[in-house]
Amino acid sequence: MSRICIVGTGYVGLVTGACFADLGNDVVCLDIDQAKVDSLNDGGIPIFEPGLDDLVIRNQAANRLTFTTSYTDGVPGADFVFIAVDTPPGPAGEADLTSVESAAAMIAGELEGRTIVVDKSTVPVGTGDLVAELIARHRGNEIEFHVVSNPEFLREGSAVSDFLNPDRIVLGSEVRESAEEVATLYRAFDCPIIITDLRTAEMIKYASNAFLATRISFINEIASVCDQLGADVTEVARGMGLDDRIGVGFLNAGIGWGGSCFRKDVLALEHMAAVNGCHPQLLRAVVEINRDMRRSVVRRLREELGELRGKTIAVLGLSFKPNTDDVRDAPAIEIIRLLVNEGAQVRAFDPVAAARAAEEVPDIHYATDVYEAMTGADAVVLATEWNEFQEIDWQRAGPLMENRLMIDGRNVYQSDELRTHGFIYQGVGRGTPQRRERNPALAAEGL
Repeated sequence: MSRICIVGTGYVGLVTGACFADLGNDVVCLDIDQAKVDSLNDGGIPIFEPGLDDLVIRNQAANRLTFTTSYTDGVPGADFVFIAVDTPPGPAGEADLTSVESAAAMIAGELEGRTIVVDKSTVPVGTGDLVAELIARHRGNEIEFHVVSNPEFLREGSAVSDFLNPDRIVLGSEVRESAEEVATLYRAFDCPIIITDLRTAEMIKYASNAFLATRISFINEIASVCDQLGADVTEVARGMGLDDRIGVGFLNAGIGWGGSCFRKDVLALEHMAAVNGCHPQLLRAVVEINRDMRRSVVRRLREELGELRGKTIAVLGLSFKPNTDDVRDAPAIEIIRLLVNEGAQVRAFDPVAAARAAEEVPDIHYATDVYEAMTGADAVVLATEWNEFQEIDWQRAGPLMENRLMIDGRNVYQSDELRTHGFIYQGVGRGTPQRRERNPALAAEGL
């Protein structure tokens, strides 16, 4: 059993702390937000993440997981101190390391004996060196410590499962023995453990997220072409994915990715590349394509409804993906802002994220269910593919609407089914007959 201190109780820190505790370690989670710590100590979980509440409560009851705001309570005596604080984007897309630097300085002041400091936050290449310099500067040489990079690969909505069933563990350090010590924390897992240097480990995280974002932006670019040429991107993606060199993952066309990681990490990598003399045009295009997919929803609504001022649009789904209440960089939020800016009335529903969405876009109507959201609407936009949205009774929903227009932003519905209930259906890159008819070039060719 190891004694572990986790600095930061956001998605990464809280999941990491709870899972390490469940593996039998003595874990202290530290956060400077007193209200959050008080809530956690009272059994309140600040985020919606399947399985996390049970994990926290169980390990609190077993006295393996505690919460504090005090570095003095958390750091001394710890074998490992994980830094899992936020690194938000700065004005130029660079990662803001203010919280990382503050945590490093505070940790330095409380170290008592040999300690391994682990960077769990997503940080720019070279941050491990910076953390080591900061601790040495604030502490001097009387305490032995080593810095290890251990990037996280957790997906919101399945973060607990991802932690307990990892594809790989990445560790980077200039002292291999220290990385090997961190590796012992993961000895229960049957997965590859990659041990490399600090900077390479940091780059693996950015390269991974940038590549995944690129795959999604690529298939969305193909979807836009499919819409104009009358092809079906869902079949295109299926045909591509069966090639072993390509694979099926992250080839679902839609209205773009969101969340706290992809945009932030792509921008940070682009910034790192640009300031170091590279020309990262692909990374810039990835972000721009993603932005265009959101705008395309408003464009499609205009094509069907004309001027949007005074029109009522139902938006289903507000979180950036299912099984989370996180609305950071969620496509739905940007689409709603665009609609409101054009004078439309928005009625929105999400099973768990409405409260967080209301903090971002307060001046719209938040419905209690899908049918209330669709009542009186001129169009409905599916923005997040929650499972319950696949169970909508269209025979009931259709008569509630003023106009039956469906913009399926996640390609979850069958167009024929919607049309049998009187809907005009538009998916993303589905190449429907309706879209073909509007393309003069295709019509002239008899397609």
